[in-house]
Amino acid sequence: MILDLFAGPGGWSRALHVLGVRDVGLEWDQWACETRYAAGQLTIRTDVAMYPTGPFIGRTRGLIASPPCQAWSMAGKRLGLLDQPLVHAAVADLAAGRDTRERLLAACRDKRSLLAAEPMRYLYALNTVGEPDWVAMEEVPDVLPLWKQYAAILRGWGFSVWYGILNAADFGVPQTRRRAILLASRVRTAQPPAPTHAQVGEPETLFGPGRARWVSMAEALGWGATDRPVPTVCAGGGPGGGPEPFPSGSRKALSDARERGTWTPRAAGVVLQSRRQGAGAVARHGTRKNRAADAPAPTFTAEAHHWSWSLRSNNQANATVRPLSEPAGTLFFGHRANECTWVAEPASAPTESTDTPAVPDPIRITAREAGLLQTFPADYPWAGNKGQQFSQIGNAVPPLLAGRLLAPHLGVALDPNDFTLAA
Repeated sequence: MILDLFAGPGGWSRALHVLGVRDVGLEWDQWACETRYAAGQLTIRTDVAMYPTGPFIGRTRGLIASPPCQAWSMAGKRLGLLDQPLVHAAVADLAAGRDTRERLLAACRDKRSLLAAEPMRYLYALNTVGEPDWVAMEEVPDVLPLWKQYAAILRGWGFSVWYGILNAADFGVPQTRRRAILLASRVRTAQPPAPTHAQVGEPETLFGPGRARWVSMAEALGWGATDRPVPTVCAGGGPGGGPEPFPSGSRKALSDARERGTWTPRAAGVVLQSRRQGAGAVARHGTRKNRAADAPAPTFTAEAHHWSWSLRSNNQANATVRPLSEPAGTLFFGHRANECTWVAEPASAPTESTDTPAVPDPIRITAREAGLLQTFPADYPWAGNKGQQFSQIGNAVPPLLAGRLLAPHLGVALDPNDFTLAA
């Protein structure tokens, strides 16, 4: 079998399904398990830290692990960074057959930190019978020093090991998601897959075609100038199930724009850069808070009434805003699920008029859209309310990246067309 620790909603499992094999996922979160069940993935709902290793000894070909990243991620309090010495101690002890987790856990500032040592408990048990053949692990970039420790231990057990930071956009994912990756194998030289995409597309040479340009959000979502002019909106409130985040009037204005086919994306081939939306946008468009009650809403001439949509990662002053013609930034949700929004700007300089609508209000990203930007299919069966769905999506491994990492271990050629997502 292929054992998948901290399996989540099935990013690795989806990749394996496309590659023609299956894994057994261990996962604690109820809604991630519900999603896996609905997707037809083999799942044991359990605490990875408590589950015995015995059932897998003598039966495991590959081991996958993506420990929870909340203790280390920039989206959280990052107490895992302070706990790193304790995690390193746990890994060293487990690799020597000593279980000191209870004592070390009592000293951790974030109880989730020590979960990053759990893969070593399974690896030590499996190594007693010469298993597994290969290992693939993924975490946020700050965990790279821990992967270095894992690499030294695995090399001592006869594995070839590679570890480093990979950008998911370099492998066709419409998201500049950087992650610390560890790959190890007993049967082949461990090395990262060759990038298939680049920030700027490369021309064909004597040695073959160059890398394609990074995949944009517009391409991944299947949006164009007239067929999908505006983001879709799910009824029933925001990600947490609360009240509708914007008034129905703004939806009507967007619906009118859809019928007129007046939305146009930014030009293709824009060089990636983070933009900040600050006082300039407020000065141009105003806000509900600072606009006088008796003043008309700003409106623009028909020539300028082509909206250019971008994805804003959160509502902080330094939030990254990416136009649809570029990949998304790293998607993370949890407590920020209500803040990832589509924002519109006129595609050309506005002039005052009285017969055209104002700039549309921001629209929250939907779970379907976020899933597509993680390279899950449009009909992936996300379980739970919106907040629970967003939490799963933000924590998942993009299946396309997972497929690129796993295909060499399985001796299978990956066809990127199998990951065509948009309807």
